[in-house]
Amino acid sequence: MPPLKMRGVQRPKNTKKTILRLISYMGRYKALWPVVFICVLISSLSSVLGTYLLRPAVNDYIVPFIGQQHPDLSGFIRLIARMFCIFVSGAVAAFIQQRLLLYISTQTLCAIRRDLFHHMETLPLRYYDSRPHGVLMSLFTNDTDTLRDMFSQSVPQLLVSICSVTGVLIMMIVLSIPLTLIMVVSIAGMMVIAAKIGKKSAQAFRENQKRIGAVDGYIEELIEGQRVVKIFNREKQATLRFDELNEKLRLAGTQANTFANILMPIMGNLSHMQYALVSIAGALLIMSGRMDLGTIASFLQYTRSFSRPITMMSQQFNGILNALAGAERIFAVIDEESEADEGTVQLVNAVYTAAGASADGRTHLVESFARTGTWAWKMPDTGLLKRLSGEVKFDHVSFSYGKHESDGESLHYVLHDITLHARPGEKIALVGSTGSGKTTITNLLTRFYDVPEDDGTITYDGIPLRDIQKDALRASLGFVLQDTHLFTGTIRDNIRYGYLDASEAQILEAAKLANADSFIRHLKDGYDTVITGDGASLSQGQRQLLAIARAAVKDPPVLILDEATSSIDTRTEALIEKGMDRLMEGRTVFVIAHRLSTVRNADCIVVLEKGNIIERGTHEELLALKGKYFQLYTGAFELD
Repeated sequence: MPPLKMRGVQRPKNTKKTILRLISYMGRYKALWPVVFICVLISSLSSVLGTYLLRPAVNDYIVPFIGQQHPDLSGFIRLIARMFCIFVSGAVAAFIQQRLLLYISTQTLCAIRRDLFHHMETLPLRYYDSRPHGVLMSLFTNDTDTLRDMFSQSVPQLLVSICSVTGVLIMMIVLSIPLTLIMVVSIAGMMVIAAKIGKKSAQAFRENQKRIGAVDGYIEELIEGQRVVKIFNREKQATLRFDELNEKLRLAGTQANTFANILMPIMGNLSHMQYALVSIAGALLIMSGRMDLGTIASFLQYTRSFSRPITMMSQQFNGILNALAGAERIFAVIDEESEADEGTVQLVNAVYTAAGASADGRTHLVESFARTGTWAWKMPDTGLLKRLSGEVKFDHVSFSYGKHESDGESLHYVLHDITLHARPGEKIALVGSTGSGKTTITNLLTRFYDVPEDDGTITYDGIPLRDIQKDALRASLGFVLQDTHLFTGTIRDNIRYGYLDASEAQILEAAKLANADSFIRHLKDGYDTVITGDGASLSQGQRQLLAIARAAVKDPPVLILDEATSSIDTRTEALIEKGMDRLMEGRTVFVIAHRLSTVRNADCIVVLEKGNIIERGTHEELLALKGKYFQLYTGAFELD
């Protein structure tokens, strides 16, 4: 039994349900399954029948040929030809079976991965915030790998083993019941020994996996923190700690591999003892005249063919259990409830008619199928259009990230009775210490999270936020996050990500607006420079500039800047200030900032503390109050 198969068996919670779910995927290829089963039967039976022909070969030809000068080999040649045809048929059937199962398994895995990824794209942000990303990644790596092994190895081998064992057992009974009883009893004893060793090995490998995780985690932590290790001269302590963890891994690995490595020698020697026992018993039966030489020859060959599939079945059974546990985790994600969207108001491109240029814009605003730069909300029932102006109102909003069902538990609110009015074209700055609720306000505005109906309302151009389709809402917003994420591809592709239909001129204009054009052109391949590893080859400031350009090319009516200039040095910030002003011109802007120099020209500065608005006003008004903002600005109190 290979060591990899001994590394702790994970069992699914609902085996029947998971199997039926997998069958529903594999059932899409139901026309191929009968061919697969027929090929499995042919492959298994060819081995059984080919081995049985040893009996007439020995009894009817080999033994009678002994002592003959010129034996007639025609019958023996015909028998050999039949054996050859049987084994060739089995080989062809095995090849067809493997190819068909390969096709079915790859298609099934492709469908499962597709359904998993497609569904994950529909899950709410709350789902990702509450789960480690490594656990989700393991669904596409470890769990799909175990499924692939099950489809390509475990299931085919299990089918072949079952057919082989069944056929061999029947033929053994036909040949000799006493020898069959010896075989069954000895196999049972071998399985008991294998189970005991396997149990100890599985426990040892689980401990080994735990130690591997500890070493891997420590190495990853130290590699990421090398700067800190060196600045505090902690190399020696880090080395000693690693040696300690590495020694524990060595001991665990030694114990685990000891059990795994002794299993096969023990089983092999027991198999040899079993073979010898059957041979001795067969010899005694021949000597007593109760069995012929051809029968014992066939039976001994069946002895080899019987124990090997049983050992393989025990191995594949563990692999199947691990795969079913992985499939269960995958299906659990696929069954997660998708992000709800009860909104009906759509966002459309619009254009004023000639009559509406000097009249009521709402009345004479018509939908356009081309990008016009003018956006409008389309009402679901009447089809009337309402110009998107960018007015946002928070009306007595309270919010908690906990469950809002009446479960009897008190909720920890991160926002308390927030009332906020952003008029079209205004720049609203959100200031406060970490955990004060700044990012939560933007999470609610983007509907990454929804406000419960009894905890206040948010309106966008007078329309309740819940009534607007989420895709339409987010299409009207531009977002620049503090933690910039760039995708693998060219710089041009990353800027165009904000607007996939952007022309080359629009991409260049957005880059110049963000002051990214200069550094991009100094790169070897310019806008065709390929970014990998989340832009690891770029500085943090350059990555931030690309994020700003990505938002600029979208040309959104409402802009959210979450520490957008936090990673840009003072000189670069001064260079892009005019560009940012042009980007924000005519738009409603929400700015989250720790650097207070960036919000002095805001129309309204909102100071948050523990989810409450404690001050609001312009820069001059708040300085005159000599309150919290005054303390922050003058350095008497610093933001966390």
